[in-house]
Amino acid sequence: MAVMPMFPLGMVLLPGGILPLHVFEPRYRQMIINCLQEDGVPEFGQALITHGADAGGGDERAMVGTIAQMVQVEALDGERYALVAIGTRRICINKWLPDAPYPIADVDDWPDEEPDTGLSIAVEATHARVQAVLKMAVELGDVSAETVESEISDDPLFATYHLASLAPIGPADRYRLLVAPSPAARLNVLDDVLDDVEAMLKFRLI
Repeated sequence: MAVMPMFPLGMVLLPGGILPLHVFEPRYRQMIINCLQEDGVPEFGQALITHGADAGGGDERAMVGTIAQMVQVEALDGERYALVAIGTRRICINKWLPDAPYPIADVDDWPDEEPDTGLSIAVEATHARVQAVLKMAVELGDVSAETVESEISDDPLFATYHLASLAPIGPADRYRLLVAPSPAARLNVLDDVLDDVEAMLKFRLI
């Protein structure tokens, strides 16, 4: 178990995903400073706000999140920071501790179960389906055309997270994908979610 600084947001960062942030609230500025002063790679946890204000306190927070590794930090005027972080691994949040002054939590790493045999074939099929759904979303102006051609990892486990990040879905569905116990289970959930997304997009295209 480890105590980790946390950044709750109204979105879900997945392993392999990119998180750009504009940090201006004093307590989160302090969190960034503290992370940068720690030995080793600067990182923090990110978790979904399930109810309440976005990063403003008085919220309800999910119990599964992702470690965000800071890869770019720029100090701006007015004691603000612009940073880019990358999701590296999944965590289980055992307990949210009192904010002091920023959110912190007692967390454990939560690795995926070992990939099932034949996962690469399933990833390829789901990738084709995600691309088809994205093409419809492009036609409606919901996403950019470049998104359709986004590359995914050659590692089938990380590829399941990349597909979950690419799919045009909301935070609640993305959280369902984050908490799936295995890569195969994640693809099954994503296929179920895509059923609804595909039906909605086809209706809008009529």
